Amino acid sequence: MMVLSLVIPAYNEGGRIGGTVTHVCKYLDQQKYDWEVIVVIDGGPKGAADEARAAAGARSNVRVIENDVNRGKGYSVRRGFRDARGERLVFIDADLSLPVEGLEGMMARFDAGAEVVIASRTAPGSRAEGAAPAGRGLMSKIFNFAVQTIAVPGIGDTQCGFKGFTARAAKAIFAVAESDRFGFDVEALYLARKNGFRIDELPVTVRYHGGSSVNRLSDGVRMFADILAIRTRHR
Repeated sequence: MMVLSLVIPAYNEGGRIGGTVTHVCKYLDQQKYDWEVIVVIDGGPKGAADEARAAAGARSNVRVIENDVNRGKGYSVRRGFRDARGERLVFIDADLSLPVEGLEGMMARFDAGAEVVIASRTAPGSRAEGAAPAGRGLMSKIFNFAVQTIAVPGIGDTQCGFKGFTARAAKAIFAVAESDRFGFDVEALYLARKNGFRIDELPVTVRYHGGSSVNRLSDGVRMFADILAIRTRHR
């Protein structure tokens, strides 16, 4: 049986997604379990899908799918999970600012009984390399305060782009989740809590290297709107 399905949502990642696919596959080739990679191209300049397919080569366990237009990270992750066949479903940001090598720790948490494992930049043992984009720290603190107050108190970092779910947890959560954009992380964790799934926070090394597709002002406003909608939607 397929053990791991790794979904990579990619927006505006032309020129980088090929290297990401190559690096991820090189790492996974060294693992003893069966795996698949699903790249979801979520709009942006043409050519990213062809770049990802070229990097995958003749691998039958790497699939590249394209959204018709930009739909959002949440939509793309749900679409990838819908096509996934693994016992454990994980998504990771295409820029690999959270290194794929963190899968070793994530799989160990699953082995120990966790049903949801989230990388956390605030967990003891986490560290950062490089400088975070200007303004991100303040926005993150404000957003996290709102999340802690309204949605998922006790989880220090809801937005880290590296999260894993057992197939059972993913089915229960993403069958009802609706947030298409950045608020989907909070919704997924809110639903995980609501369903009683064990959530483990995994310390990570985050590597800041620029090129983020996040607009800190407009996307921050959308995040707040999503948080407010989550409690109403899932009463």
